[in-house]
Amino acid sequence: MTQGESIPMTVNPSDERALRLPRDFALIAVGLDVAMFVISTVVLLTRFTPDVEQIRSAYAQPEVWITMLAGLAVPWTLAALLGWSHARHALERLGVAKVALAHDARLRFGTVWALVVAFSYYGLTPLFFKIRTLFMAGGRFEEFSGYSPYLGMGAAMLLQSVVQLAVLVLGLWLAARLALSRSRGQDVAVRAPEDATLEVSGAPPRRAVVWLIAAVFASMQLWSSLAVSNWLFPSDDNALRLLLTLVLPWLAAFALAFWGAWLGTRAGMSLARPFRAVAASVSAFLLVQVMGLFIAIAWFLLAYASSLRISNTLGNIGLTVALALVYAALVVAITRAITRRFYRRYL
Repeated sequence: MTQGESIPMTVNPSDERALRLPRDFALIAVGLDVAMFVISTVVLLTRFTPDVEQIRSAYAQPEVWITMLAGLAVPWTLAALLGWSHARHALERLGVAKVALAHDARLRFGTVWALVVAFSYYGLTPLFFKIRTLFMAGGRFEEFSGYSPYLGMGAAMLLQSVVQLAVLVLGLWLAARLALSRSRGQDVAVRAPEDATLEVSGAPPRRAVVWLIAAVFASMQLWSSLAVSNWLFPSDDNALRLLLTLVLPWLAAFALAFWGAWLGTRAGMSLARPFRAVAASVSAFLLVQVMGLFIAIAWFLLAYASSLRISNTLGNIGLTVALALVYAALVVAITRAITRRFYRRYL
């Protein structure tokens, strides 16, 4: 069914609701997370504690908001993408008629996901904050070991990111599993031929695949940029540098991955298979990082062996531009190849 066409009179209203499930799951997933963040921030800034003025002055700095929103963009984006993917996967695997049997899918999904978000905010976050305080300057790690807490702090932040990502993925899987439990194992009447197009309506398969691959790739790029930024500049107060090291690579990664995924797909794809798109994006990102690191090391070794001088400003700019162009070419080429491999049977 193309955009702008009216829905046939033979379509059951429950089928229409089922077709909107991917969009609704995505909105519920990100909406609850955003609501929890807003509530937590308001409570933090309005409570009457001795350090509230210090907290308010910190939140008044633009670099704090840039880093915070960049860090939140990753889980919010992934929550929306995975919520959408679970519902779209159910529509393609089970069919609209079976998914329509789960009348309370949205309520179940929202309830489970709200519990997961609350656990993450009020259980995991305070726990990891206490762990990170052990590795701060003057903390217990430095007091008892005598070593710099720099590496320990980086390891603690990395562990927090990995655990929270695992909770997000598993929480959304559990929420979708329980929400759609009534759709599995049910016998329904065979759909009439004129309703067959409903099985793949919503977002066209090619567009859905391309957007998923690009968004997941960009999220992982932002996540890695945050890790590097926190490691190299743990107390960076330069808003412009934060924008250049976080936002710009994020937007560039999305555009390049979108281009590569578009080249790797074809018009007229039959199914989206969203989790193939997620797997393709993760595989492409990891392969790009490995190849990029290998090329960068080889480039520097070649420069050293050839006695090239890149210490001047012009040489540094030229090297940076060249590596950026190589990285961009790698993203497009590898994303195209990986997408084509994962979707070969659907093209």
